[in-house]
Amino acid sequence: MNVTRNITLDAALDEAKREYTDRNPASLANHQKAAGPMPGGNTRTVLFYDPFPVTFARGEDARLWDVDGHEYRDFLGEYTAGIAGHSHPAIRRAVTQALEAGINMGGHNTYEPRFAELVTARFPSMQQVRFTNSGTEANLLAISTAVAKTGRKKVMVMRSGYHGAVFTFSPGVNINAPFDYVYGIYNDIDATRAELRAHAGELACVILEPMLGGGGCIPAELPFLQMLREETSRHGIVLIFDEVMTSRLSPGGLQAVLGVIPDMTTLGKYVGGGMSFGAFGGAPELMGLFDPRRADALPHAGTFNNNVLTMAAGIASLTEVYTPAEADRLNGVGEALRGRLNAVAQKHDVAMQFTGRGSMIAVHMLRGPVRAPSDAARGNMKARDLLFFDLLRSNFWIARRGMMALSVPLTQDDYDAYVAAVEEFVVSRRSLLV
Repeated sequence: MNVTRNITLDAALDEAKREYTDRNPASLANHQKAAGPMPGGNTRTVLFYDPFPVTFARGEDARLWDVDGHEYRDFLGEYTAGIAGHSHPAIRRAVTQALEAGINMGGHNTYEPRFAELVTARFPSMQQVRFTNSGTEANLLAISTAVAKTGRKKVMVMRSGYHGAVFTFSPGVNINAPFDYVYGIYNDIDATRAELRAHAGELACVILEPMLGGGGCIPAELPFLQMLREETSRHGIVLIFDEVMTSRLSPGGLQAVLGVIPDMTTLGKYVGGGMSFGAFGGAPELMGLFDPRRADALPHAGTFNNNVLTMAAGIASLTEVYTPAEADRLNGVGEALRGRLNAVAQKHDVAMQFTGRGSMIAVHMLRGPVRAPSDAARGNMKARDLLFFDLLRSNFWIARRGMMALSVPLTQDDYDAYVAAVEEFVVSRRSLLV
C-alpha cells in the first residue's frame, strides 16, 4: 500500500471511496436508478452508506456476488438472520415442498404446531408462543401484552437500545411507537435500579437485549441482568428479553447460558430459516391472554403470521441446520475468531478491539473497556469506515457499522483469510489507528 495514502485519515478515507466508486459502476447505476422511486434509493436504512451501497446479484453458501462481478466472503450473515448461509439444501428443500403444497391458504396448517413445539422446547421462558412477521412486531406485541396484563403504561428501555423499526432509542430518533418510556443505562446497576424503583408502580415492563446487537455487540454483565430480574419480580414488572439476535448464542439463547430467565422472550431472524419471521412467548398467564376461546381474549392479527414458507423453513432451521450441537460449534468458533482478531490489534498496539460473544462480533476503534453504547460512541468512526472499505477491496462483506455474524457454511480457510485481511489493514494503516 502506498504510504502517501496514510498522510491523514480523511485523505485515506477519501481515496478508499474513490477506489470503491471506480470498482463498482454497476452498483452506482443501480443506486441511481433506485433513487427515483425510493427516497435515497433505499427501503432499509442500515444498508445505505456513502457514496452508494453495493448491489448484490446472488449468493451461495457463505459467498456473495455483486452486480460488478466481485465475489465476497460473507461475514455479515444478514445481520444474524442468515445463519444457514444463502443456499442451504435443508432450507431450500423445506421451502420448495411448502410451495408445491400451496401457499396463502387462509387457515391453519400442519407446520404450526410442530414449529411451536420446537421453539418452546428450545427457549426456557417460552412456554407458549405466537408468531409474527418480524422482530419489530414481536417486540411491539410483547410490550403490549405486558401493558394489558399489568394495567400499567410505562416501559423501561435502555438508552441507545434497539428493538426494531419503531423502537430505536438513539439520540434524535423520533418515530418510535408512542409508549411512555423510562430510560435505564446499560450495565449501570445503580442508575438503572434507581430509575426502576422510582417508577416501579407505573412500569408494565423492562425490555432489553441480553447482549446489544446493533448497538455494538456489547454483552450485558450478569450482575446487571440479575438485578433486573430481582427488581422486576419484586415489583410485578414483566421482564422481556429481546433475543431476536442473541437467541443464536447458545442452543437456548443467552437466557439459558446465563441462567437469567425473563418473563417473556422475543425472537426473529434465523429461527424462521431466514424468512420474514418473529415470535413472542412466555408463561401461560401472559400468553393465555390471546387464547381466542376466552371471552376477553386479546386480538392478534397478521395474515402471514403462520405462512407456510416461514413455518417450514423454521422447522428445517431448528432441526437440520442450527441444531444444539451446531450452535455450540459455531459459537465456539466465534470465540476463537474474536480472540485472534484482538490478538492482532494488541500485537500492533492500535486503537482497535473486537467485542461480542460467540458468533456475533463487532469492531470498535478505541482503547479501553466497552461496556455501554456511550463507550462505543467514543470510537473513531472514520477509522471504522476505512476498515469497511479496505475489507470490501479485499472481498469481505461486513456491516459498515463494524458488525459481523458468522454463518454455518463459513470454513476455517475463510476465518484464516479474514484474520489475514484485518492484519493487512492494521499493518498498512497503523499510523492512522492511534
